[in-house]
Amino acid sequence: MIMGVPHLFQSQRSPTSKRAAQNKASILIINGFVYFCGVSLLLSLVWSLLSMLDPNLSLETVISKTRFTHSQGLNQCHDPPDTTFYDDPNLSYNMETPMKGWDKKRKEWLRHHPSFNADAQRRILMLTGSQPSPCKNPVGDHLLLRMFKNKVDYCRLHGYDILYNNLLLHPKMNSYWAKYPVIKAAMMAHPEAEWIWWIDSDAVFTDMEFTVPLEKYKNHNLIVDGWEREIYEKKSWTGLNAGVFLIRNCQWSMDFMHVWTSMGPQSPDFNKWGQVQKSILKDKMFPGSDDQAALIYLILKQNEKWADKIYLEHEYALSAYWLAIVDKLDNLTSRYMKMERRAHRLRRQHAEVVSECHGALTEQYLKDAGLNNSTWRRPFVTHFTGCQPCNGEHNPMYKGDACVNGMQRALNFADNQVLRRFGVVHPDLLTSFVTPLEQLE
Repeated sequence: MIMGVPHLFQSQRSPTSKRAAQNKASILIINGFVYFCGVSLLLSLVWSLLSMLDPNLSLETVISKTRFTHSQGLNQCHDPPDTTFYDDPNLSYNMETPMKGWDKKRKEWLRHHPSFNADAQRRILMLTGSQPSPCKNPVGDHLLLRMFKNKVDYCRLHGYDILYNNLLLHPKMNSYWAKYPVIKAAMMAHPEAEWIWWIDSDAVFTDMEFTVPLEKYKNHNLIVDGWEREIYEKKSWTGLNAGVFLIRNCQWSMDFMHVWTSMGPQSPDFNKWGQVQKSILKDKMFPGSDDQAALIYLILKQNEKWADKIYLEHEYALSAYWLAIVDKLDNLTSRYMKMERRAHRLRRQHAEVVSECHGALTEQYLKDAGLNNSTWRRPFVTHFTGCQPCNGEHNPMYKGDACVNGMQRALNFADNQVLRRFGVVHPDLLTSFVTPLEQLE
């Protein structure tokens, strides 16, 4: 009986229905053939047109070029053949050659790459780096690796690009001055970035959720940790810290860096500039010209030309001195946990990709905490000035293990803010051991 069922259904179908089924199948085959021919013809036309522009272009390349790759809505495969500043045979990346017309060059490049125009004013490229050779200090390379990981974590949470450099792009510009050829080259290599954020290798993000308030700096081009009174009244070398700053990718910055770095070691007047700086800044401890003293000199001596575009930030810790921070990190953890227990929205787990949004929510509960280092707010950036983790030649006023232990505590403190999204934390800031979150609840 079961074998007879298909036969029964076949006997009930009329010759007309058979022809209809055959016609339908034929129509589907014809439509499929027409569609295939149409797609093939379209690709052939595209290939023919592009081949006239590039005779070496293959059909496989054409097909790959039609598959746009998007990162955060950016079309990274669109680079039209229009002439831009990159085609200028006289284009120079070196510090001695002034950059002219940079704002126009950037604007023109962005016009040819329209997907990068969206939210361009908030686009940041972070730069950091170290020396080309291995560290003399046995644990130095490990510490630098952990400090770089800290910066990568911060950039991932906030959607920033990051570039790590370990080469001298200018053979004479070393030490303090090595970062400026990198910054200029990065501006030219990344015209889509509005801000270049330099952060020294020995600086650690200790508030992974805090977001720099860029809207605050709409009328400024250089943002640096500093205090007006220390610079203008006391004329102190520590009136600002040039190890962490944001600089706008614009003509003003190109001009300013050209003047700023003219006091560097590539200048024939390098020794003279060191003497001039030391005569003005009485607490400057060494005779050579350095970038921090040079920046203060320009603020003081060429105030009308530059100072209006320089923002001395002291409302939050853009570069907090580590010795005033590391011993209170455990207390800060306790205060934040207490705050989170009062606000369930802060305590609940969330995906890493919404960390910046979570940080904005946290700010609502920190209004009474204040912004400066004397409050119970997490310091934004903790800078291990004077520790020299790579060469080990830190300031003799520090105890032998003070710097290493301080770095370990700061790195684990920051790491805990990231690891929570993965269900673990460091219960002790001086060890790499981690514990599941539920064991600490």
